[in-house]
Amino acid sequence: MNEKLSHFITYLDESRGLSKNTIDSYSRDLRQFKVYLEEHGLIQFKDVTETTILTYMLNLQNKGKSAATVSRSLSSIRALYVYLLNYGSVEKDPTLNIEAPKTEKKLPSVLTLQEVERLIEQPDATSSMGIRDKAMLELLYATGIRVSELVSLNMKDIQLDLGYIKCNHENGSSRVIPIGKMAKKAIEFYMGDAREKMAKDEEYALFVNYFGKRLTRQGFWKIIKRHTQQAKIEKKITPHTLRHSFATHLIQNGADLKAVQEMLGHSDISSTQMYLQISDNKIKDVYRNAHPRA
Repeated sequence: MNEKLSHFITYLDESRGLSKNTIDSYSRDLRQFKVYLEEHGLIQFKDVTETTILTYMLNLQNKGKSAATVSRSLSSIRALYVYLLNYGSVEKDPTLNIEAPKTEKKLPSVLTLQEVERLIEQPDATSSMGIRDKAMLELLYATGIRVSELVSLNMKDIQLDLGYIKCNHENGSSRVIPIGKMAKKAIEFYMGDAREKMAKDEEYALFVNYFGKRLTRQGFWKIIKRHTQQAKIEKKITPHTLRHSFATHLIQNGADLKAVQEMLGHSDISSTQMYLQISDNKIKDVYRNAHPRA
């Protein structure tokens, strides 16, 4: 089983163009599944039956795993068996007739425009790190890029004279996103003395940490949590909150859904459509609060 599992993970890495996080998720799910099989005396993937997988899913639920986690594990197992079937390692796919548990889709937390402005006002404009923080927050809200894309930006990816940034993806593709005047101004300010004081020689990263090296996702997460507390924002904030707020505010103000999809880098427009639901809910709230006969 170890060999076949290793081959499958290598196949995902080399052939599917998936992100490192997605591949790590597949690997983690399938290694847990393999441990379960070995504990129950199964040493070959071909010996697994539909009942085995249903029992495994029940086992995950009994351990308190959410429906989303169980569903994701089933997707990982299903992908493995499609691969094994195509390469003749198994004769049938035991996941074929198994349905994933129903998951309730929770809409992401979104900040109001006032909350975004309060958050962006928090960094100390007299310190290099404060100037950096403001530039990062302005850029995230202006472009809707992911935090992983933010910390991966290099100096050459910023074209302030043309008013855009270039985001490079792990699969080799890239997308160009326009930036507004507020973000442009904040980045120009940061790229002046602030970054020069912070960055080590030959460091290409746009955003650097206290030690002058590329800022990490974890480092940014600590920064945004601190500024959220300072702004006294009570909502649950995640690294994606400004991305969600960017998309929702664009759609609420009449932006084309396809254009928002391209800026966010969604491969499927269904991922972007959830922001329509957030906008619809906002309109309903406004109606209920404002209409005298609502």
